[in-house]
Parts: sequence; C-alpha cells; structure tokens
Amino acid sequence: MFDRLKEDVNSVFHRDPAARNTFEVLTNYPGLHALLFHRLSHWLWGLGFKWLARTLSTLARWFTGIEIHPGAEIGRRFFIDHGMGVVIGETTVIGDDVTLYQGVTLGGTSWNKGKRHPTLGNAVVVGAGAKILGPFEVGEGAKIGSNSVVTKAVPAGATVVGIPGRVIVKRPAGSPGDDGKRRDMERKMGFDAYGVTEDMPDPVARSVRSLLDHMHAVDDRIETICKALQKVNAEYKNDALPPLEDEDFDAVRDDHDPQA
Repeated sequence: MFDRLKEDVNSVFHRDPAARNTFEVLTNYPGLHALLFHRLSHWLWGLGFKWLARTLSTLARWFTGIEIHPGAEIGRRFFIDHGMGVVIGETTVIGDDVTLYQGVTLGGTSWNKGKRHPTLGNAVVVGAGAKILGPFEVGEGAKIGSNSVVTKAVPAGATVVGIPGRVIVKRPAGSPGDDGKRRDMERKMGFDAYGVTEDMPDPVARSVRSLLDHMHAVDDRIETICKALQKVNAEYKNDALPPLEDEDFDAVRDDHDPQA
C-alpha cells in the first residue's frame, strides 16, 4: 500500500516541475486525492459494496472536481494534472504511466451494458479538454491533442488532433511539405507557426505554408523547363536567380517578433 502511494507521489514529481516537496503534493494535488479515493472505492466495488463505492466516488468528486467511476481499472503511476472536470467511465481501462490533463472525458457512446469506454495503453498522454468516446483502444505511447474528439482506435505511438480526431501523418522526406527550402524561407521571414502541426486548425499558418509550398513547386518546374531549353538550344543562358539576403527580411522579422 505504502509502496503504491510512494509511486503515485513520485509520478507527480516526474511530471510536474511545480511540485516542491512530498507534503505539498499530499495536501494540494487534487489529482492525487482523486486517485487515492479511487483506489479505495475500486477495492470496495470489487468486494461487492457497490453503493458504498459509488458514495465514496461521489465524495471524491465533491472534493476534487474529478469523477472516476469505481468500476474503472487504473494502472500504476497514473497522473491527473490540475484535474478539474475530468470524467472517467465505468468500463474504462487505463495502463501504467498515463497522464491526463484537466477537462478530459473517457466516456461512452452507448447505453448498452458491457464494455463501452476506452482502453488506454501504457504511457498515453491526453491533453486538456480532449474527449475519448467509445470501447476502443488507444495504443501505448499515443498522444491525444487538447480538445480533440476521438471516436476510433489510435495506433501505438500516434499523435491525434482535431475534431474528429485525426492521426497526424508525417510527410515523407523530399515532399514539398518537408522541403528544407520552405523551412529556410520561414526562418528568413521570421514566420513561426506557433508550434502547431500541419493538421492543427491555424488558418494563417496553413495558408502561409501552402503559399510557400506552391512557390517552391513553381520554382522547381521553371528550373526543369530551363534545363530542357538548354538541351534544345546550347546558347540559352540559364542564369542563377539572385539570392535572398537575410537583411532583406529584417523588417518582416521585426514585425513578427513578439519581443520587438
């Protein structure tokens, strides 16, 4: 019992840099309080004391703002950061080293009895406000982006974003979206996509990236045409384009610099 408590406390230190000491964690972390309540209510649930287990989980919700059904199965080193508004359904199964942030729902989409809530593999991270709904598996090491709504299985190690949730697929090397030229141009312009991925709903970032991709595709096509003209006419001069100097973009970078 005390070994499990020590594990739970240590998991807070490993995943929250704001945690300073054990006493602070034991007295001021509602995610840990909710987990300890659940350990007891789940034990009572297994012994058949259903009403007492539900009553204890209701008290835990009043104290912590976190609702965990006593029938849910939760692994070791489970961590809920902040925690307010987290809901975990009856048939949910959670592996080891899983992290949930505030506002997460692990819910069902059916009123039928039986398995109706998700199963989370080991080391899954679920961002704030995400909803995982249905009796499917979220693979080991998967990451669910904030405010995503996931209604189907997620492969191990995948990252899911959006509504409905979509698995982010990295573009293959050499494709326009992975072109080093575009990244160089973004750097020169001082353009920053705010740390979001290709599939995140930032229309400005996606529009700029699409324009840069199109520009480089046109450049490649013109270069191909020029090489073909050289083969037809040896006197054709395929002069190099003037380089883009960093100082030409200083004013643009200053406009995008949040510290300027």
